[in-house]
Amino acid sequence: MRRAEQLAKTRNAILTTATKLFLEHGFGGTSTRDIAKQIGITQPALYHHFTDKEELYLTVLTELCGKVRQETNKVLRKPDLDPEERLFRISKVYLKYHPLNIHSQYQAALRQLTPSAQHKLNMIFTMDYLEPVSEYFKLPDVKLRPDLMPKEAAELLIANLAPLFGTFQKIGGRSLNAEQRQRLIIDTIITGLTDQAHQDDRE
Repeated sequence: MRRAEQLAKTRNAILTTATKLFLEHGFGGTSTRDIAKQIGITQPALYHHFTDKEELYLTVLTELCGKVRQETNKVLRKPDLDPEERLFRISKVYLKYHPLNIHSQYQAALRQLTPSAQHKLNMIFTMDYLEPVSEYFKLPDVKLRPDLMPKEAAELLIANLAPLFGTFQKIGGRSLNAEQRQRLIIDTIITGLTDQAHQDDRE
């Protein structure tokens, strides 16, 4: 195999393994030693492709979160979906790519990155998560409360999706399957914890 081909193969292996480990353990819970060990290369060989863990982390997120944005935008463009169904499908996109709570992982990484890397991470989070979900709140059939801006509502929503990634209790009871439980969580986020909104709908 030519050297260029071998280098490209190694780089792809690094990105694939790093994506898996960063998503499962977060930025702080993953080391370049862990990544190199799983691939079967040395740390210096990894640093031939990426100068440090921050560069590797941001490269992984740029690729992954771009896919999330593309799929979220497809959901936003899909016709004939009511607001709750559209939001449920957006949440399914998040669950497809993220095994852990998105907002808490974002906040945890921010605390450990250098200022320059923090700025880049904020740009990724804004472009690939806040802006698409802001567009959801701008849709005519989504009645956003007047004291919130769409981008503010987007961050609150993403933060409140945490139960989708796991809870101490089986929300809604053991009789619900995974999709039913996810729909219940989305409904609770939209309408709140009390029965008042459901009573208003019935009246």
